[in-house]
Amino acid sequence: MKKILVKADKRQERGKGGARSLRRMGVLPAVVYDNGESTPIKVQGKEMTNLISSGVGEHSLITIELNEDGAKSSEHPVLVKDYQLDPVSDKLLHVDFIKVSLEKSVKVMVPLVIVKQPAGVKLGGILQYRLREVEVECLPTQIPDRIEIDAEFIEIGNSLHVSDLEPLQGVKIVTGPGEVILTVSAPVVEEVAPVEAAVEEAAEPELVKAKGKEEEEPQKEQKEGKKQKEK
Repeated sequence: MKKILVKADKRQERGKGGARSLRRMGVLPAVVYDNGESTPIKVQGKEMTNLISSGVGEHSLITIELNEDGAKSSEHPVLVKDYQLDPVSDKLLHVDFIKVSLEKSVKVMVPLVIVKQPAGVKLGGILQYRLREVEVECLPTQIPDRIEIDAEFIEIGNSLHVSDLEPLQGVKIVTGPGEVILTVSAPVVEEVAPVEAAVEEAAEPELVKAKGKEEEEPQKEQKEGKKQKEK
C-alpha cells in the first residue's frame, strides 16, 4: 500500500472566525483525536479535498507529518474519522482524524469495484447494486484501497454475495456473508396490444355512425307522410 503523507501544523486559530480565516487562505482546519485527547491542526485544503473526493483518503491509512513550532516534526498514523461539507457548495470545511496503532487491528469500510461485468448483463440483463462497500478488519498497514470483484459468472436471475468475494491475506471481511452485493434481473418487456383488437376498436365507431344513418331514414319518411295527410 502506498504511503499517504499529509503535512500539517498545529493550529492556534479557534472558533468559527478563525476557521473562516484559514479557509480564505486555502488552509483547512482539522483535529487529531487520540485516546480522549484532541490536537487542533491545519492542513492544505486543496490536498485534503483531493484525497477525500477521490475516495482514497476516506478509507486509507494517512500519515500526518506534524510540524511542531518549526523546530521539529513528528509522524502520526491516522484514519479519517469524519468530515464536514458545506451544505450548499459541497466544499470541504473540516476533517476529524483518529490516531491508530500500527500494531492493532482496525475496522474500516472498503469500496467494491467490479473488474469483470456479469455474463447476464451482456445478454440484456439489468445490473442492480445492493452494496458499494464492505467493512473489513485488519492492521492499518494492510487496509486495501479497494476490493476487486470478478462477477463474470453471474447469470440473469442470480446474485453475488459477500461470501463470493476472494479472501485477502491478513484481511477479515466483517460484513455478513449472506449480504447481497449485486443482482442481475431479467429485462422488462412491454406488452403490445394485439393487432386484431386494435382494428376492431377502430372499426366500431364507423358501425355506430352507419347505424345512426339507417335510423334517420324511417324518421324522415314518417315526417313526410304526416305532411301529406295534413294537406
